[in-house]
Amino acid sequence: MRRKAALTFVLSIAAARIACGADAAVLWAGKVQPLFDVYCVKCHGLIEQKSGLSLDAPDAVMKGGDEGAVIVPGKPEESRLYKNLAPQADPHMPPKKQLTDVQREAVREWIAAMGTVPAKPLQTLPTPQSRRHFDSVTEAIDTFIAEGMERRGVTAASATDERTWCRRVYLDLAGRIPTRAELEEFLSSPAESKRSALVDGLLVSDDYAVRMRELWDVFLMGRTKRENHEDRRKQNGWWAFLENSFRAHRPWNETVREILAARPANPEDKGASWFLYERRNAHQAIAEAVAPVIYGTKIDCAQCHDHPLAREIKQAHYWGLVAAFNRSKNVEGGSAVAESAVGGFINFTNLKKESQPAVVTLLTGQTVEEVRPASDQKEQDSDDNYVEPAAQIRVPKFSRREAFADAATRDNPLLARAFVNRMWATLLGRGIVHPADEMNARNAPSHPELLAWLTEDFAGHQQDIRRVVRGIVLSRVYALSRAGGAAPETFPGSLERPLSAEQIARSWRIAAGLSPVDDTLRRAVVTAIPDVLPKEYNATFQQAQFLASAPALADILKPTPGNNVTRIAALPDAAIRVQEVFLAVYSRLPDAEESAQAGKFLGERPDYEAEAVRDLLWALMTSAEFLTTP
Repeated sequence: MRRKAALTFVLSIAAARIACGADAAVLWAGKVQPLFDVYCVKCHGLIEQKSGLSLDAPDAVMKGGDEGAVIVPGKPEESRLYKNLAPQADPHMPPKKQLTDVQREAVREWIAAMGTVPAKPLQTLPTPQSRRHFDSVTEAIDTFIAEGMERRGVTAASATDERTWCRRVYLDLAGRIPTRAELEEFLSSPAESKRSALVDGLLVSDDYAVRMRELWDVFLMGRTKRENHEDRRKQNGWWAFLENSFRAHRPWNETVREILAARPANPEDKGASWFLYERRNAHQAIAEAVAPVIYGTKIDCAQCHDHPLAREIKQAHYWGLVAAFNRSKNVEGGSAVAESAVGGFINFTNLKKESQPAVVTLLTGQTVEEVRPASDQKEQDSDDNYVEPAAQIRVPKFSRREAFADAATRDNPLLARAFVNRMWATLLGRGIVHPADEMNARNAPSHPELLAWLTEDFAGHQQDIRRVVRGIVLSRVYALSRAGGAAPETFPGSLERPLSAEQIARSWRIAAGLSPVDDTLRRAVVTAIPDVLPKEYNATFQQAQFLASAPALADILKPTPGNNVTRIAALPDAAIRVQEVFLAVYSRLPDAEESAQAGKFLGERPDYEAEAVRDLLWALMTSAEFLTTP
């Protein structure tokens, strides 16, 4: 029953986003809701409803306010909501703002669309009994994405070539570009099986385990400016724990349970407790870090009141998550996190100054059952409350933290949903729900049936990470060439994704003709370019300076025996040198214009061949083409 109720909750979030028609739903999510969030919901939202009117969701808008309906579906000119936006309207909304013509047109267009029935309406979300059958994850992805494009009248970009696909998959699964030998081996492999064979090989490689550790270290812990934070994570086993989990093909829910319970039973899991330990008993910080992992959404905004935009996130959820960990305390001199068997009962106060008990309650509606002492009862701790009273770190017979970890990883479909969406965003540039860490009622899934299918499939296959990753990278949508900026939520082509610092550092060394591993270079690039999958990428002046004059990059481009600067400079012909530079850096040959310009550049410095090759390599290795996923 719990699992069924939890699944119903997951599906209801997405189902609530499907308005009267596909066009209306898309217009609401893409144009109207963001507009209302900025200008309207402060006075007409969940916290305050002036005139009894809420504008935070389509059903609330349709309900109207104290003075009746504010929209007439299909008739914006008869709808008070739209008419009150006109410059000379009385009353005028927003009271002290004037919307632009484009903004008012978005509202008009949305109301008009609510009166139409699309030729191909969005399909209802599947239930476990009605879920469509596919022979593979890849087939499901290809089918749902193709249907979504057809429904929205979007044409997919052409398929990318084999060189580009190989470079892309190496960057995503190995965290680096392929070497020249690896690329040539792939290109010469039998056509029918070459892609699946390469993916299967990468998924069991050490490169893949390291790449996944790098990603999830940042997703779970963030980059921090705290001194020696990387060294401490490594020394205390956190990196090893993550790498071992991905290398050993551990189910995702088991990995997360180890992190939340922080009570490792095996030596290889020792580092799991660092997730809690690094946050230094800051239980609110722990709660805020846990929520995106187990729910797929941040809950920070629910600290002082129910979430002002996402109706399903209550203040009780925030403080319940804090309560799950507030019996925990770091043990000095290591990375263990102890837990008391008593205490930790807290109350929170809402905006009406009402005090309420914090009960461990998940977004799915599950609660961790626990007897709360009466207000006049003082709890007494004793050895009887612990499994082994004489142990150095005692474990409570009832562990609130462990009970929460069980609930969050065993009967919580949001955990699977969050992981699937996060990996989709990692490999394709944006989530099915975007942003990937805000999977709540404010952000509609672009392909609700696909998200539901992937979630069920992932959960039904013991949260097999390699299965879902393999399915995505072997799909047609993953293999598309770069698309324009129109309708990115339909995934019409490859979206531009900036490389992480780790990808850049390893790929620079390969382009320079060196082995990919060098921690000094990696640390230098991480310091300069710390973001991983930013929602919006904006290069800074400091990053531009780093790319123009980085000592770490200069070191690997010094002419030394065996590296690409020396090898290419020794070639007898400038045209051949240009080709070799492009193959080393971009894994492709230059076009005619590139050949001419690069050849001219080398030709202007005949007495400084090595320096000219070095500078050409530097220019290409710091270009936008190199620093983004192809």
